[in-house]
Amino acid sequence: MNSFISEYGAMRPALAHPAQPALRRLGFWSLLCAALLAAGGCASIPPNAGNNPVDPLERLNRHVYAFNDGFDRAVAQPVARGYTSVVPRPARDCVANFFANLGEVTNIVNAALQFNVTDAASDTGRLLVNSTAGLLGCFDVAKGMGLERNRQDFGITLGKWGLPPGPYIVLPFYGPSSVRDAIGEVPDYYTDPVRLVNPKTDYYLIYGVRFVDRRSQFLDTGNLVNDAALDPYGFVRDGYLQRRRSRIYDGNPPPAKIEDDPDSPDFKDPGGEAKSAAGAATAGKPSAPEAKESATSGAQHH
Repeated sequence: MNSFISEYGAMRPALAHPAQPALRRLGFWSLLCAALLAAGGCASIPPNAGNNPVDPLERLNRHVYAFNDGFDRAVAQPVARGYTSVVPRPARDCVANFFANLGEVTNIVNAALQFNVTDAASDTGRLLVNSTAGLLGCFDVAKGMGLERNRQDFGITLGKWGLPPGPYIVLPFYGPSSVRDAIGEVPDYYTDPVRLVNPKTDYYLIYGVRFVDRRSQFLDTGNLVNDAALDPYGFVRDGYLQRRRSRIYDGNPPPAKIEDDPDSPDFKDPGGEAKSAAGAATAGKPSAPEAKESATSGAQHH
């Protein structure tokens, strides 16, 4: 099989028309747009979608969320469950640690860009120890030495530099993000050692294994969200934004402004109607946040 791929790959440039790569990309994006439109027909769009100042693109985001959820149910989850049922736990731990060790390069670069000398030194120590004593990262030896992993990315770095997150967005296949975090994915790509893998067939194979490994670690998360949340989309959005804000401020974020908090009774939407006025008309009825809290009571969110 390898010889066939090598021979095919060697002869493909001579046979391929120069326009074929562009046509393939156009075909991919055309199919993706068609899938998003099809998924959008199944998306539930509330009448006030887009009023939240942090999510002005909510209508579009819900379409993409529905597409991602369909892909996850149809493809990602079954593959990840098959992976966990076939591959023994020690082997899965080795794979997860291997990819986490590769991620230390991104952690080191971003810690340095944040002028966080302590974390940069700790992450460098983790990379050296786990790459050697940990057998290329298969075992997290550094953790036993007190060197905890400090997950970083360029989106966090931009936030620490003072760049606001911008509108919340949902990316196809990727999931929740913001304009700032989406921009941060570009430099993070160039600090990812996997991108250096050649040939491309091996690159896609490694990338696919990493995707399945990461999805297998959160198999129960999707069920928790769908079972506990009245609005899974809003649950994921609010949780993501709160977590990212906490990461920017090292776990101690300042309180949000009342006028920017859509859950505040004094919040006013762009149309000028205060939620407090609406609350007077629905006195005695449980609010959405209260019902949501009741639905999620006792559930442990990782």
